[in-house]
Amino acid sequence: MRIDVLCVGKLKERYFRQAADEYLGRIRRYCDAGEIEIAETPEAIGHRGGAAAGAYDKETAGLIAALRKGDYVLALCVDGAPYSSEDLAALLGRLRGDGSVKRLVCIIGGSTGVGDAVIRRADMRISMSAMTFPHRLARVMLMEQLYRACTICAHEKYHK
Repeated sequence: MRIDVLCVGKLKERYFRQAADEYLGRIRRYCDAGEIEIAETPEAIGHRGGAAAGAYDKETAGLIAALRKGDYVLALCVDGAPYSSEDLAALLGRLRGDGSVKRLVCIIGGSTGVGDAVIRRADMRISMSAMTFPHRLARVMLMEQLYRACTICAHEKYHK
């Protein structure tokens, strides 16, 4: 099974980029994995309605366009179900064991989240925390958690 992290915006800060690349490389020891970045629309930053609605819709359309039929879509949402590292590992194990899922796509929206079309398309919505994080940091945290889930599934000692 392939794992892709699909997100709005580029990681411009060198320290975030380095951390994301490090965890992506670690994930690739266990499965094929990648990162897909959808252009962030400046007008959508910090706005959900009014004049920025069209820009926000563009980001949502870009996320939807990157999905394929048969993808298992996991959307990170504020109102998603809380998931522990062990829960995520169990989900990965089930999806891999099932054999019907060829690609798991984990979606992180821009600073305003993901649009309704993404939420409707998602197979699951999860929340990593009740706390609020910058979406660029959340990407690094998600990649670390995916790596951690891979090590848990492989019965390795990384997870404590």
